[in-house]
Amino acid sequence: MKSDLFASENLAQAAAAPGMSLQNAKSVRYNVNGEMLARQGAMVAFRGNLQFERKGQGIGGMLKRAVTGEGLALMSVRGQGEAWFAHQAGNCFIIDFEPGDALTVNGRNVLCFDPTLSYEIKMVKGAGMTGGGLFNSVFTGTGKLAVVCDGHPVIIPVTAQSPVFVDTDAVVGWSARLETGLHRSQSVGSMIRGGSGEAVQLKLSGEGFVIVRPSEVTETAAAH
Repeated sequence: MKSDLFASENLAQAAAAPGMSLQNAKSVRYNVNGEMLARQGAMVAFRGNLQFERKGQGIGGMLKRAVTGEGLALMSVRGQGEAWFAHQAGNCFIIDFEPGDALTVNGRNVLCFDPTLSYEIKMVKGAGMTGGGLFNSVFTGTGKLAVVCDGHPVIIPVTAQSPVFVDTDAVVGWSARLETGLHRSQSVGSMIRGGSGEAVQLKLSGEGFVIVRPSEVTETAAAH
């Protein structure tokens, strides 16, 4: 059987080392030898002796997700084998954490990560409940995290002299040391997304960076 479908870049090769790597721009391969963690529903294929189970977050985490629709529903993958992860053909990126690194990530953008990373669901300080579910996951420790993003992300530096204002539906994540708050701009409201009236953005200030996606379509809206 012959086809461009079977081009070498589309064939899954045996993993050279344990852990995660990019299969291609749209998927991540994880060579499991023990345990790893992934977003529930993100696994698209696997081979080998692997077991999957839902991972609880405790009462607090479950409550936050129920109230806001955000959060991070996880599954653990244990055993020996290979698994592939993807989400709605989004672009995948691997972030390598070193000691002292801390990144705040929207739960919808988390794909999978090493068990050596610690994560905690926190409400975005200063956003309250008016931000439409601003509960993000803060990752720290040493290891790798795979994130998924609609389109090509934009990385915007944040400095003490130049805070950045981002749409809450477009933000992927930011340096955990940045200060956050809500910013209301009456004049901008009628000029973004065809809206009118008061617009609310997430204000990020301090020293670091913010990651935004070129899409404001939420998964809930896309499903209807």
